[in-house]
This record gives sequence, structure tokens and C-alpha cells, in this order.
Amino acid sequence: MKSLQITFEPGLTRNATLRDHLAAMVHRGAGLTAVAGQLDMAPSKLSEKLAGCDSGGKLRGLSIDDLERYIAVTKDVSPVHYLIERYLITPEAASAEALAELHKNLSALSGTLAKMGIRWP
Repeated sequence: MKSLQITFEPGLTRNATLRDHLAAMVHRGAGLTAVAGQLDMAPSKLSEKLAGCDSGGKLRGLSIDDLERYIAVTKDVSPVHYLIERYLITPEAASAEALAELHKNLSALSGTLAKMGIRWP
């Protein structure tokens, strides 16, 4: 079995779904028109796929092929990181990360208090 270490900024799952995350990345990044052009797709079609339906409410799905093509042409791997954060981070790993962050913050707080002349263990 191979092991893989992945480093990314947490918080990708602030979007409720992968589709919402992808829409945010498209709009925050190059923009709908530019990304649609990279995907060889009309901006209106990409907009419908990102919304999940057209203006009449008819379902318009974003396929796995669309997702893979998006990652390939934009080099944005955050959708993969989104899925990892959503489904692969164990509670133990999350606790270990939180503990490390707490330790870092306490160290910084100790330094700040010392600068203020306050002794703290």
C-alpha cells in the first residue's frame, strides 16, 4: 500500500457541495466565460451545469468527464482537495491538527504576553 501526504488549506468544505465549490472557484478565478472557453463549452451551458439546472428547472448535470476536464485545463486541484477534506480526514487527524494549531497559538500568545511584561507559564 502506498501512502500519500497532501497539504492544503482547510476550509474548502465551507461550500455545501462539490458543485457549489466548483462554481465558486470558476467565478472567483478566471471567470465563467474564460473557463467555459477552456472547456470548449458555451458560457450559458457551463452556467447551467454549475447551477444544476437550466432557467426552466430542467436538470443539467455536471458530469465526471466535465470535472476531470476542468481540473486538467485549469490545473485547479481544489475539487480533489474538497473531496479529501469532506470524506477522508479522520476524526483523529482532525484532532491532531487542532491540537497542533492550539499549541502554535499558545506559543504566540506567550510571546505577546511576555512583550507586555506579563509572565505566563
